[in-house]
Amino acid sequence: MLRDATSVGLGAALGALARLALEGPLTLLGVNVIGCLLMGWLRPGAFWGRGVLGGFTSFSTFAHLTATTTPLAAAAYLLATLGGCVAAWLLGDRLARRRTR
Repeated sequence: MLRDATSVGLGAALGALARLALEGPLTLLGVNVIGCLLMGWLRPGAFWGRGVLGGFTSFSTFAHLTATTTPLAAAAYLLATLGGCVAAWLLGDRLARRRTR
């Protein structure tokens, strides 16, 4: 249990550092969509999934960006993020299924 927690924590730190190197709302949208695609496609374990990709994607920054902008911009960003992330995960899942055939 401690080994898994340490692995996820180290992975999350790496993912957060990678995200920190990128800035801007559109960049965050891309990060979240790419993270969802990789989760659906690669189906990674604790270190890469919950750790690196969990730290790389960011719900807290997404929430901050939607709360500190105009209602119209927040609604557009919300729809783009939700639609993009779900579509990306579904695409990744489809790619994973093709790989295992």
